[in-house]
Amino acid sequence: MRPWRTGERLLSKGVVEALSRPGEGVTDQAGLAAFLDSLLDELPWWDRGWRVSDVGMPRRCSSSLGLAPGAVQVVEVVVPGSLSLGAGEAQLFVAQVRLLEDRLLRWQMKVGDKVVGPALAPAGETDPHPFGAVFRLLVEMRGLSSDEMARRTGRAMTTIRKLRDGRLVPERALIEEVARALDLPSADLGMIAGLDPADPGSTPGLPRLG
Repeated sequence: MRPWRTGERLLSKGVVEALSRPGEGVTDQAGLAAFLDSLLDELPWWDRGWRVSDVGMPRRCSSSLGLAPGAVQVVEVVVPGSLSLGAGEAQLFVAQVRLLEDRLLRWQMKVGDKVVGPALAPAGETDPHPFGAVFRLLVEMRGLSSDEMARRTGRAMTTIRKLRDGRLVPERALIEEVARALDLPSADLGMIAGLDPADPGSTPGLPRLG
């Protein structure tokens, strides 16, 4: 089976509803558990004896809801729960899922004290930065080309292509230029890119789980 890549996995209506409206309860707990199981099952080393046995209330940890009226919804949600191995061992987990409308952008899960997630790059190569997939989708939704983005931001075409492909860690000045080019609030786009609002000069890695 070909591994899915960031931004290519479409989510079912039930999963989207559960993740997009946290705090309202999980109406399809079995569907959300099956979705999380499917993510874990994509990991070639994962022991498939471990199944999601319980899913708690999802809560939003960041969002760009309303960046543009009715246009884009990038939501990041934390889902607590537990995994069980038959009737024996059990482990608590915290899953972190980022989606754009009905498309999965990124996920990570903390099981006990271990953080697990998909490796998108071949062994020995660096995984693409997750903002690349978000940037590509935001540009595509507006019908813009890489050439037009380079013109609007005043950046080289190679910079835009690296950002799109996840080969460039976004820094604040670039995010602000992209936000202006896409007519989006730079603070919201910076949050999606993982920039720390308390430290304008830093570009931290993945958000912490738990």
